[in-house]
Amino acid sequence: MPATLDQDETRASPSLDTGRRERGGDAGFFAPVLENWPAVDRVLYPVFASACVVYAATVFYGYMHVQTRGGWSAPLDDVFIHFDYARAAARGFPFQWSEGNGFSSGNTSLLYPFTLSLGYLLGFRSLDLMAWAALIACVSTTFFLVAAGRACEPLGRAAKYLVPPAVLSLGALDWSLFSGMENAFHLGVWALMLLPILSIGRTPGDARAVRRDGLLAGLAGALLYATRPESVTSIAVFAFYAALAVWKPLGLRAAFATLLRASIPGAIIAVAQAVANRVFTGEWAAAGAIVKLALNHPYMNGEQKLDEYLSHLKYVVLRNTQHHFADWIPGQNLPWGWIVPLVALIPFFSKKTRGVAAMLWAQVAAWLFLVSLNGQVRWQNERYTMSAVAWLLVLAAMGLGVLLVPALEATRRARGLFALRVAFACGVVVLYGVNQAPNMRDQIWFFGRASRNIRDQHVVAGRVLAERKAKRVLVGDAGALMYASDLPGLDIIGLGGYHDLPFARAGVNGLGATIELLERIPPEDRPDHMAIYPSWWGDLPGLFGRRLVGVPVVGNVICGGAEKVIYKADWSALDRNGWPRTQREGERIVDELDIADLVSEKAHGYNFPRPGMGFVVHRVLPEPGQRLRELFDAGRIVPHGQPELAMMNAPKRGGRLVVRTVAGRQAAAEVRADGRVLGKLEARPGPTWTEPSIDLPADLPPRFQLAITPVDGEWITYHVWILEGDGAPSAAR
Repeated sequence: MPATLDQDETRASPSLDTGRRERGGDAGFFAPVLENWPAVDRVLYPVFASACVVYAATVFYGYMHVQTRGGWSAPLDDVFIHFDYARAAARGFPFQWSEGNGFSSGNTSLLYPFTLSLGYLLGFRSLDLMAWAALIACVSTTFFLVAAGRACEPLGRAAKYLVPPAVLSLGALDWSLFSGMENAFHLGVWALMLLPILSIGRTPGDARAVRRDGLLAGLAGALLYATRPESVTSIAVFAFYAALAVWKPLGLRAAFATLLRASIPGAIIAVAQAVANRVFTGEWAAAGAIVKLALNHPYMNGEQKLDEYLSHLKYVVLRNTQHHFADWIPGQNLPWGWIVPLVALIPFFSKKTRGVAAMLWAQVAAWLFLVSLNGQVRWQNERYTMSAVAWLLVLAAMGLGVLLVPALEATRRARGLFALRVAFACGVVVLYGVNQAPNMRDQIWFFGRASRNIRDQHVVAGRVLAERKAKRVLVGDAGALMYASDLPGLDIIGLGGYHDLPFARAGVNGLGATIELLERIPPEDRPDHMAIYPSWWGDLPGLFGRRLVGVPVVGNVICGGAEKVIYKADWSALDRNGWPRTQREGERIVDELDIADLVSEKAHGYNFPRPGMGFVVHRVLPEPGQRLRELFDAGRIVPHGQPELAMMNAPKRGGRLVVRTVAGRQAAAEVRADGRVLGKLEARPGPTWTEPSIDLPADLPPRFQLAITPVDGEWITYHVWILEGDGAPSAAR
């Protein structure tokens, strides 16, 4: 088959203008246009691409305005996270989600908020910032289509006109491109790197041009990584493609230099981001990676992580082929959704497109393999996969070009040889269109309804908070709530960030770990309101909130719950002093370990048995000796016979080990210091906290490893103190 296609293409004219000239007077009225076709084409194709984009955008945004009655909104709450960062940057607080919270690594795209902040400075305020995002989406998508068209030019100038309708034919991709997220902008920046890489591939023997284009590709790669970190796969593929192209004409040394020029700037941005994260947040990884990647899950073993990854990978492939490309009808066994990938394989059968096709297919596969690590890849209309889908549709357009363009440009005699190929291509297009038409209709409706949902619930709730003049708001989804209210916020999922407190890592450990970090925030800076979905957060609103008002959503298709509830927050149960309530007169605290407080755990090298153990639990119970006053604390569930370990400071002379726990029935735990058995802690059942203790010998080393191992009943350690002194018992403080 490859040989047949190439032979046919040889008989066909290489380009539309030369083919027309071969037919002489056959061009008729269009002869002047065809004679100057290259110059006309340079203007016509960008106009055609932009017209296709404007039409698609008008359809989606037009139906949004039908649903919202003329107002701007967005179909995803996460769009407003970008808006939060953009507004903060415009006000002089770059890389901050909420002004005053300090550096945050929660926005996966470093670059996109700054493009939005320019619109904010130009006057696109409030929800009108979405209009600026729409403009960015249209410009970026147009540029992507223009650059992608360059990849089809070896087939002839006519081939690239297949790219805009092919890419914009998929409703789910259009949904993401016009959503206000960074998808369109990412493709636009990707196109910046594509152009010099294509130039290297077409003139690999020009050493000077290769050096220039390699540098341009590297700079574009730096911007690409700053737009989406998953773009490391694209940067790598681009760099290897360019190096392989240069290898034969210029040698191995030039190929290696090209590889470095195209990849090092992106690597520098990656390292710089990791260092900034470490310096300002204490974590090398970004908050989004900590929250969303199963690799960072504290309770899963390797096999569970692999199973989850494989399930995500299977999902992203089948979700596109069995839903977005064409609905899978159970029992009918009609896999029409595989039409797109199959047509995207056709460029491999032509020498003119084989190299570029391999480069694009490598990026499609690598992108899907990487984003499948993301636990959120199933949500948000599969937007995380849409860059790969866009490249796949470019490949499909290229495949149609391999089938159609030689037939259109061939002489009359040769054209008949392509009749079967043209019929096949037309049949594929019709079959795809029949399947995609209802999906496109559904995606347009979904776009408008989701935008209305976000406006009616999140934006309205944010305005309610502004009217109540909240001091700081605790939220479980950092987006439109904070943008619409323009108030300081605290995101308990962890994407927003608060100085160097590890809220992202606490979030994956459990709610109790998050509340422990709230104890570290000065009381005057703690949230005085909460705006959350009560079903997401267990007993949080019942323990620490008083319901004020609920904001419902009608016909919900995108919001996390039917009602967003606003609470007045009350943190009085948080541990105000951090001392044991059974502390005796004359005793002082030598060391303190607050279990489930990740800052305290890290400082003490705390280690709980893994995997599948050490789950965080929390309680609010009466204080010992103060039954009218309640106290919060969190701990970890450690199974029978499994030790929890920590490095502790020893008292200089005899002292005590005091542990806070609570028991539903009689329980006991063995205590060791550097492997030496010190005794047992015993807890009796009761309705309040209990703080059993054991005496510590005077000959302990200054720093020792403490091991607490449950040996009887269910034992949960919540708090550990090392006390020095031996005074008489005193009243609880």
